[in-house]
Amino acid sequence: MATYNKRGYKPKNKAEEIELDEQNSTTAEVFSTLDESASKTEEWVSQNQNYILGVIGVIAVAVLGYLAYNQFVIKPMEASADNEMYYPQQYFDQALNSTTERDSLFTLSLNGAEGKYGFLDIIEEYSGTKAANVASYSAGMAYLNMQNYQEAINHLEDFSSDDAILGALAKGGLGDAFVQLNQPEDALSYYEKAVAHSDNSFTAPKFLYKAGITALELNQSDKALEYFQRIKDDYASSDEARTIDVFIGKSQKQ
Repeated sequence: MATYNKRGYKPKNKAEEIELDEQNSTTAEVFSTLDESASKTEEWVSQNQNYILGVIGVIAVAVLGYLAYNQFVIKPMEASADNEMYYPQQYFDQALNSTTERDSLFTLSLNGAEGKYGFLDIIEEYSGTKAANVASYSAGMAYLNMQNYQEAINHLEDFSSDDAILGALAKGGLGDAFVQLNQPEDALSYYEKAVAHSDNSFTAPKFLYKAGITALELNQSDKALEYFQRIKDDYASSDEARTIDVFIGKSQKQ
């Protein structure tokens, strides 16, 4: 179809005149429709102005409320929780390095003393904070060392972290607890999760080794061989690699 959009254009014949009239008519209809839609929109906005302003007001109040809550509640709570962690963490660290008073020191780290919070108090009083999350890890590890395996599981399952070391240690700790509860399938699952969490040279060979041993106990020799071989190939300088050929041999013979 030809178009005639030059200002002052005059049709050359009757056909062009008819076509030009049709184009002008179509254009007018389009603008009329747009005007009608705009009018309806304006009318709807006018009729619902109070509702719209109310919704905007609710959103604004929610945003401001969140910012205020974060600034005046969450941040001070996080700071307070961090301060409270210092006391039980001291006892926890001492327990790890002690050979005679481990249980009593772990108990102090869990329950606190002299008016100071322990990990369990921080978990309860500062729920939702980063410190409470770390306290769940520390409490789980304390219970694991005290051979209270179910409590260790309860707290370690509550812990969540993307940290390469802590995240892997928590999952590996769950594996250790399930081993002690004679649940090797669950233990193997958590050892595998620990390895998958991070391939760092500190935790990966440790839990590959434990996964391999557990797989052997479950008569899953192919899986055990895979884990032991990975230690030999990828972590040859680790402590676990020193005797790994013995376990590779056991896996091949089973």
